[in-house]
Amino acid sequence: MQRERHVVRSYRWLFFLALSAGQLVAALPRARTQEAAEPAAAADESRQRMQERELLRLLSDTLEQVRAHYVDARISERELIEAAIEGMVSRLDPYSHYIRPEELDQFRKGVEREFIGIGIQVSERDGHLQIISPLYGTPAWRAGLRAGDRILQINDTSTRDLSLTDAMRLISGESGTEVKISVLHPNETQAETVTLKRELIQQPTVLGYRRQSAGQWDFFCDPSSKIGYIRIAAFSRKTADDVGQTLQQLLADGMQGLVLDLRFNPGGMLNQAIEVSDLFLHQGRIVSIAGRATDERAWDARSDGTLVPRDFPVAVLVNRFSASAAEIVSAALQDNQAAVVVGERTWGKGSVQNIVELERGKSALKLTTAGYQRPNGKNIHRAAGAADTDDWGVRPDEGFGVPCTDRELFELSLHLTQWDAAPQPSDGPHAAPGGDHVPAGDDAQGPTDGAPPFVDRQLDKALEYVRGRLSAPQAAAAADHSLGAGS
Repeated sequence: MQRERHVVRSYRWLFFLALSAGQLVAALPRARTQEAAEPAAAADESRQRMQERELLRLLSDTLEQVRAHYVDARISERELIEAAIEGMVSRLDPYSHYIRPEELDQFRKGVEREFIGIGIQVSERDGHLQIISPLYGTPAWRAGLRAGDRILQINDTSTRDLSLTDAMRLISGESGTEVKISVLHPNETQAETVTLKRELIQQPTVLGYRRQSAGQWDFFCDPSSKIGYIRIAAFSRKTADDVGQTLQQLLADGMQGLVLDLRFNPGGMLNQAIEVSDLFLHQGRIVSIAGRATDERAWDARSDGTLVPRDFPVAVLVNRFSASAAEIVSAALQDNQAAVVVGERTWGKGSVQNIVELERGKSALKLTTAGYQRPNGKNIHRAAGAADTDDWGVRPDEGFGVPCTDRELFELSLHLTQWDAAPQPSDGPHAAPGGDHVPAGDDAQGPTDGAPPFVDRQLDKALEYVRGRLSAPQAAAAADHSLGAGS
């Protein structure tokens, strides 16, 4: 009986192989037609198809050997096939991965900025899993996890040589269940272990300068000079609409300049980055993409729908954790002279991932299919082994580079998350150095043990630029008046 089941299984996989080969053979008549016209090309195509059939046979034979003879019979066919797929995808780049059926729903919620988890964006850098950004109000944020933290262990599993896919699978789970994370903070030698309860994460992407007493955002960082402030945490399906509504309200309230903060922004949807850029640009190239199997495509700005006036003072803040869609926006505004970029060099992720449905939508493949270029034609993606002198990422404009130490970066992350918290209704704003307004209470600016308050040097530099642009017309008007009086 066992022998019969083995034979049935063998025939089933031979049938699968025959189907695969049949699809390849179906194109052979065309190859013969082409062979008459182009013998060399047809011969190459024929050899390639033969190699494909041999490789499919290798996969099928290996699967049959494992299923028939491996000591542990409890491993299912699906586990073996999924392991083969994941092994295949692991040979690609860190951003391509297979999405299992049980993970697909949560993946889709993540695209919609609604998912079950602990609320962190994670990437792989220098062989380590690193937190790009914790999301405001989530279990990770409440537990004190910060951008730059290295994840050493998830439950009882070490993250050494652990793929991003496997790491996120361990972190994910049912709402209300717990996961234990061990992290190493920057500039510290002792790891911290925290136990977090997974929950439904609903995260807005457009944030303001600080929260008012009732919890709503204040989008002016310098009310006296009418300088607005918009922080984009990520690019999801509603980001462009939310940015547009915020810009319209700020302009109606008399905004004279703007700071667009893209620090710690891990990226998101390509179309949202294009639409946000178009809100600032009257004309010019936004981004172009090209791939091996896709034609080159470019997006240009349209004057209709642009909200920001020409020559409007705009400073864009970026840091080493600004990636992907955030790099598209900052590069588009920089190359079209619509903004000055302030801060430090960005992450360097210039690739586009498509979601390919498998099994009629039961599972999916997140596959890197193209790379994108900034309007000036330069590369954004940082390839493995790229040197600092190579073209990748987005650099600050000359004179506007404000690099941060790891310690400053940690304090900035803490500073921003503290500002995200809604103050008590009895709190009131008070002036901070540089004219900034922050929530009352020294803990919004730094520790209360007598240490100096945190100073956001990158924001100060951005405000210096915008204020300078605002004062320039006044100085020019004064000079014209002086010349007129003396003539």
